Amino acid sequence: MTTVQPTRQDLANKVSLSGKVTINPVFGIVAPVAGQVRYLDVETPQRTPSKPTRVATIWASGKAHRIEIPAGAVFAGRLVDDRSNVTAGMPIVSAKKVGYGLVADIDGEQAYKISDALATVQAQIKSGPGPFPCKVLGTIAALPAGTIPDPPAAEPSADPSAQPSAPPVVRPGPDQQDRPEPSEPTGMRLVCTAPAKVKLINGASATLEVVTARAAKALVLPVEAVAGGQGRGKVDVVQPDGTRETRDVVLGLSDGKVVQIKSGLTGDETVAVPGPNLPPAKPGGEGDPTGPMGGK
Repeated sequence: MTTVQPTRQDLANKVSLSGKVTINPVFGIVAPVAGQVRYLDVETPQRTPSKPTRVATIWASGKAHRIEIPAGAVFAGRLVDDRSNVTAGMPIVSAKKVGYGLVADIDGEQAYKISDALATVQAQIKSGPGPFPCKVLGTIAALPAGTIPDPPAAEPSADPSAQPSAPPVVRPGPDQQDRPEPSEPTGMRLVCTAPAKVKLINGASATLEVVTARAAKALVLPVEAVAGGQGRGKVDVVQPDGTRETRDVVLGLSDGKVVQIKSGLTGDETVAVPGPNLPPAKPGGEGDPTGPMGGK
């Protein structure tokens, strides 16, 4: 029989995503609160903005909440109609990062794991620089097609004696030529930016690692010593006379090699490996709902 003793170590849950270096990636800005969105007319900038650009306001309970696109990005479209009622966290504006960004497509399962954990993202370029911190832009939610509103029509002349004239010849001027294209719809994805000193090449493959949770000096056991999952488990504690005592434990984080024991052990016990057998499923499919993590 193999035995182990619980140890303490820093533990982190991580999710790895496959991504690419992309030029001018589109990302979404969400409503910070529930309320009514009122858009502003956004002029096409003549250069990359060095300051945030205000693009909308959310009115809630008589209070205005400013919506701004961060510096280094430009307005790329409205995602809902003006004066729509929106919920907190709903994407309402699309923006385009000027320059390089790292983009990773994500699925629904990954989205729920990382939605509240985007503060810590590390990136590694395949056969290139890294790992380095990657600053997240906007939301990970899928974006509908963005729309750019038409410029306001010219006011009609108030002079009743004015004679109608032939329609003017319309030639595209600087404003029309520089008008941004509306953003295309996107799936769920994470967009982040590298530090300025990191050399990026468009199309290069990358891995983005999101830390979803951390625990400092956590009490841990090898996963093979624990049966159960989803927060509940069992371990076999070896007594001085060699007998086993099965104990219930509360589980926390796991990196796939060790699992956090949040309660049920003090840390001085000797634990058998592999862990205890879970009871066999009862007829009709009524078994232990926790499912095996380790055990025999």
